[in-house]
Amino acid sequence: MTGRRTPAFADLPTLPDRDEHHAWDVWGRADEIGTLNLIGPQQRLAAAKTVRSGQMIPLTLPLNEPDPGLFDERDVFQHVVEDTAAGHDDRLDGFYLQGSSQWDGLRHIKAGRHGYWGGRSEADLADSEVLGVDRWAEHGFGGRGVLVDVAGHLAAQGTPLAPDEPVEITAALLDEVADAQGTVFASGDILVVRTGWTEWYRQLPARDRAALRGTIGTGFACPGLESAKDMAGYLWDREFAAVAMDNVGVEVFPVNRAKGFLHRRLIALQGMPLGELWLLDRLARACAERGSYEFLLVSGVLPLPRGVGSPANAHAIL
Repeated sequence: MTGRRTPAFADLPTLPDRDEHHAWDVWGRADEIGTLNLIGPQQRLAAAKTVRSGQMIPLTLPLNEPDPGLFDERDVFQHVVEDTAAGHDDRLDGFYLQGSSQWDGLRHIKAGRHGYWGGRSEADLADSEVLGVDRWAEHGFGGRGVLVDVAGHLAAQGTPLAPDEPVEITAALLDEVADAQGTVFASGDILVVRTGWTEWYRQLPARDRAALRGTIGTGFACPGLESAKDMAGYLWDREFAAVAMDNVGVEVFPVNRAKGFLHRRLIALQGMPLGELWLLDRLARACAERGSYEFLLVSGVLPLPRGVGSPANAHAIL
């Protein structure tokens, strides 16, 4: 990538007592949208030029999936339909905004006592609407998406990715797959990585899906990005505006504590949106058929003040 618009990862300052780089001063400490600053009119126009056929592909699960939910504390919502004189109204009771295909917002994760994006404290968030997902909605969440089909690449090599094993997807592997696809990254891209996990999970018998509920942190395993600081640097230096994947938490599970927590690095320190549990099989087939893995990606983030996360409501336009 040429013509970078941000400081190199190695040149970013570190936290006072930790060797962790932060980007809090890149767009100013008052910034509320993080790496979405990398998507402006120029990037949107370039993304629009990737559209050839006008085919539109949904990238998100139905709101009632995964079924059952993977976290004990997140009960399945109740869809209530009410009769009215004119027809019907409806509502969702107990609806967790991060229960299906989603974006993790900048209120979601903090860097310990150093706080949230921009160094904000709990008090800063409690007393205002700062860092809500509505800030992303106001800016607009869309640009050039690039699919890196790790699952497809490894399957073609005869070494398919095991969906229930903690396989680390390294920076070298991302570059290998991108090169094989003929994909060249550009500043402001939304990186979309396919592991095949969501497709695998949906095909499991109901009893096997039920057995996975509540196992996050107690034996659950799935492929994902390596959580080391080098991965954070890789994603920053390529100036990705966001990262979305079809696994449970973007990074590999279980988390390797010796390498650190990628969520904390990317969300709190780099201001990078993370998408989880996306549905990418149809997109992968379409990209392979046309021989190009770039597309216009649009995501209807909820304009929810103080929102911590949002359903992704994402589509690829090819």
